[in-house]
Amino acid sequence: MIARNDVDSFESLATVDATMAASHRASGDGTGLRRAPRRIALFGLFGCGNLGNEGSLEAMVGFLRRERPGAELFCICQEPELVREAFGLETLPIRGSGPTSGLSRRINRLFLKIPGKLADFARAYSHVRKADVMIIPGTGILDDFGERPAGMPYDILKWCLAARLAGTHIAFVSIGAGPIRNRLSRLLMISAARLAHYRSYRDLQSKEFMESVGFDARNDPIYPDLAFGLPAPTLVPQIAPNTLRVGVGVMAYRGWYGFADGGQSIFSRYIGKLAIFVVHLLDCGHEVRLLTGDDDDGVAVDALLAAVRSLRPDSKLAYRPVHSLGDVMGQMALTDLVVATRFHNIVCALKMRRPIISLGYARKNDVLMDRMGLGEYCQNIETFDVDGLIAQFSRLAAAREAYEMTIADRLAELGGQIERQGVRLLSSVVG
Repeated sequence: MIARNDVDSFESLATVDATMAASHRASGDGTGLRRAPRRIALFGLFGCGNLGNEGSLEAMVGFLRRERPGAELFCICQEPELVREAFGLETLPIRGSGPTSGLSRRINRLFLKIPGKLADFARAYSHVRKADVMIIPGTGILDDFGERPAGMPYDILKWCLAARLAGTHIAFVSIGAGPIRNRLSRLLMISAARLAHYRSYRDLQSKEFMESVGFDARNDPIYPDLAFGLPAPTLVPQIAPNTLRVGVGVMAYRGWYGFADGGQSIFSRYIGKLAIFVVHLLDCGHEVRLLTGDDDDGVAVDALLAAVRSLRPDSKLAYRPVHSLGDVMGQMALTDLVVATRFHNIVCALKMRRPIISLGYARKNDVLMDRMGLGEYCQNIETFDVDGLIAQFSRLAAAREAYEMTIADRLAELGGQIERQGVRLLSSVVG
């Protein structure tokens, strides 16, 4: 469990750093950063259907447009067309298409695809050199969940190296880090982080992970996940006081590396146990609303509905597809308690002051839950016990109002921390 005073000490350091940065700017004391960037690049795995990633981008774009309306933004992302349509940004793909036919393709394959990679690096350099700052806004950008080394680990290093060579400053803002289980992926990602001029982490465990792999993170501050800065919809009051509205977040989870053997059996066990829990909720007279956080989670919704109806044919569960974290929070507003897996489902529930149980696949969930006073309500998605989950739910329901007050207090603290990082970004990163 993380000691609260450790987090507070990091926040105090961050506040001092922000004040010093502002003072340096006012006095003209150079830090090597350009003070009024004309163009700001935003880099990340955006447009791929992960609503947590999209929420991080939304929060940063909103911040920059509000505080620096004259800045020109563009986004380096996974699906440029989708991001362009959703955010009204100039966009370009993380990776070039490379030679697809003819002699150039044969030469590229003959030389182990090295010519194509060099051409892609040159393309990245030509684009990022036009930016004054490249910001990596939030997300678990420094973990290798579902990734091979030649995927995002390589791409992150490619763009950071191109930016550094071009003289473009690099900022990792409220990112998640670790675990990075593959050694090559770890080498690539940590090397990219070393190139940054500014780094902040969304929690203490991310900073501790970086230090555990030999990275000097002593001067890197901790600030909340960017999604905590998004606006929250209006809460919907409970109509039937004796009936709890329970949100159950589902995920198409097949293990840390979803492409590895055994992924389908992991998914089936998870859905089977979750179905038993949902039937218990229905038998207790509670309403159940299914929640997602990624486009791929529709598969899990279908599987859970089928499993529940095989146990209780007359079951009725509420479900509405979502397309943003705002939509997710809107669904959370229709609940009283939540059980979920995805990190940003947890964030959205907390934003709506909903007590929650985490069935997480990484320590990041446990750290956030502990920070918000809910540390005893965590289990692992692969090993959770249904009877234990039912017992946790009963305890949480009995103390629901007290936990709502605790969450509200912690949210107020996070709000102040988000404002402090905003000051620091404006003074020492954005200009």
